[in-house]
Amino acid sequence: MAKRDYYEVLGVAKDASEQDLKKAYRRMAMKYHPDRNPDDKDAENKFKEVNEAFEILSDSQKRAAYDQYGHAGVDPSQGAGGFGGFGAAGAGSFSDIFGDVFGDIFGGGGGGRSQSSVQRGADLRYSLELELEEAVKGVSKKIRIPTQVECGTCDGSGAKKGSKPESCTTCGGVGQVRMQQGFFSVQQTCPACHGSGKVIKDPCHSCHGSGRTEEYKTLSVKVPAGVDSGDRIRLAGEGEAGFNGGPPGDLYVQVYVKDHPIFHRDGKHLYCEVPISIIDAALGGELEVPTLDGRVKLKVPAETQTGKLFRLRNKGVTPVRGGSQGDLLCRVVVETPVNLTVKQKELLKELQDSFEAEGHHRQSPKKTSWFENVKNFFGDMKV
Repeated sequence: MAKRDYYEVLGVAKDASEQDLKKAYRRMAMKYHPDRNPDDKDAENKFKEVNEAFEILSDSQKRAAYDQYGHAGVDPSQGAGGFGGFGAAGAGSFSDIFGDVFGDIFGGGGGGRSQSSVQRGADLRYSLELELEEAVKGVSKKIRIPTQVECGTCDGSGAKKGSKPESCTTCGGVGQVRMQQGFFSVQQTCPACHGSGKVIKDPCHSCHGSGRTEEYKTLSVKVPAGVDSGDRIRLAGEGEAGFNGGPPGDLYVQVYVKDHPIFHRDGKHLYCEVPISIIDAALGGELEVPTLDGRVKLKVPAETQTGKLFRLRNKGVTPVRGGSQGDLLCRVVVETPVNLTVKQKELLKELQDSFEAEGHHRQSPKKTSWFENVKNFFGDMKV
C-alpha cells in the first residue's frame, strides 16, 4: 500500500517550522497512543505512521531529501539516499525523538542524555519575633540556626578521604535507565544512584556519604524600619549547602510583630485608647499621652464624648516600601468613677438633682434625643 504524504500525516504545511512539527506530532501521537487506544490495531498503525513522518521531517537532511525525491529519497532500499530504517540506532532514532518531545511527561530527556547531579541547596525559613518598637524603627538581630553545610572531611564528595565516588554501573554514569516495552521506550531515573550517575562504595565517616553535615551558625539580620508581620527578609546563600558542588539555598527570615500593651498597628497608622475622667471630659484639659518617640501633650476640649478620635500627625509608622509616615490616632474613653466616698456620692447626687431640675435637655442632649426616639417607637406600635 502506498505511503501517505508525511506532511499530510502530521496535518502541517510543507513550509512548517520545526516548532510546528513538534506541536503537530505531540497532538497526533497523544491521539493515537496505544495506551489511550488499547486493542486498537488501526490506532497503533497510525501511531507508527505519525512517528515515521516526524522522524523524517524533524531531520533537516532527510526532510530535504524527502522534499526533492519524495518517499524514494528516504527509502533505505533505494541506496545511499535512504535512511537507516525506523527505530534504528543513532541520533535520529525513535527513542531520541520520543524523549525530545515527551521528556517533560516521563521525566527525562531522550537519546541517553545524562542529567546533572549538581543540585542547589534547599531554602530555609526562620521565624523572627520583634517588638513593635523594633519593627517600626528597625533593628539588627543575631539569630542562630541549624543548617546543612558541606562536609569538611570529604569536601562534599561523600566518599572516604583518599577515595572518590565511582561511576554507576547500572546506568553507565548518565543517571537514567531506559525501559523498553515493545517498540515503546521510557527513560527513568536510575534506581541505583538516584540520578547522580555515581555510587559511593566507601562512604565518609563524618557525613555517612551524604556530603553534608549539620551545624549551627549565627547570623546578623538587619531588619529595616517599617516592617510588619508577614514581611520576609532574604539572606542570599545562607540556606542549606548544595549537592555535588551545587550552590547553597537562601534563608528567608519571616517577621512576626508581637502585640503591644498600648498601641495597635494598622498599616502605617497606630491606634491607642486614652482613658480620661468624667471631669476632664466635661471641663476639658490637657493630657499627656505616649508615642513611640516619647510623650506629647494632648488638648482635650470641654464636653468631649467617649469614642472621640484625636489625630497626632506623623506619629505613626514610615512604611518599609516607602511612602509618607502614618499618624497616631488616640481614642478617648470616658471612665466612670469607682470606689466613691460618701461625700463624693453626695456631691454627684447634688449634681444629678441640678441636672433634673433643668430636665437634662442641656446637659445630656444625646440621652434626651434617644429617649424621645424610644417613646415615639413604642407609641407607633400597634398592639
